[in-house]
Amino acid sequence: QVQLVESGGGLVQAGGSLRLSCAASGSIVSINTMGWYRQFPEKQRELVARITRGGSTNYADSVKGRFTISRDNAKNTVYLQMNSLKPEDTAVYYCNADLIFGFGSYDSRWGQGTQVTVSS
Repeated sequence: QVQLVESGGGLVQAGGSLRLSCAASGSIVSINTMGWYRQFPEKQRELVARITRGGSTNYADSVKGRFTISRDNAKNTVYLQMNSLKPEDTAVYYCNADLIFGFGSYDSRWGQGTQVTVSS
């Protein structure tokens, strides 16, 4: 069974740092783009950052210079290093991955979400 398991969320004071991890497991042949999204209460999920298999990245303007996305292809894992956190970063963070399975099939999957809370 394919799943994405996130870890690393929690409570931190403003100005602090957290590192999120998301590991994909199961019958996966390869993974294309991996990304992190966040969702504020009663709002739609929004892109935070994403990274291609080759390492190209893009970020939401609100996190540029503070967050860094990276990945380890051998471990099917994507990371989000979050520095200089602000109270407005408080949200549920979800990872997403474009998974390639056998026989040419593919699908986009989501993790279960991890809460990040930044206190002022």
